[in-house]
Amino acid sequence: MKKHHFIRAMEQDLVVEMIYLSDRNEISHRKIKILQLNEYSMVAYCYLRKTRRTFSYRNILSSVPLLGTRERVV
Repeated sequence: MKKHHFIRAMEQDLVVEMIYLSDRNEISHRKIKILQLNEYSMVAYCYLRKTRRTFSYRNILSSVPLLGTRERVV
C-alpha cells in the first residue's frame, strides 16, 4: 500500500492487514488500526500485541485494507 492508501484506511476507520519485518529481521502477520501517520512511520493499534505500536513504512512487506471490518480500539 502506498501512503495515500494508509490515509484512506485511517479516514475510513478500516483495519489493515500487513506482513511486517521487525528490526530484528523477524516476519510477523499483523492486523492494525491506523491512528497517526508520520513522514517515515505510522502509529497504530496492533491487535496482535494489543497495544499501540509504531511501524516503519520501509519494514512493511505487504498490506491490504480489510473492507467492511471496523473494530474498536480499546
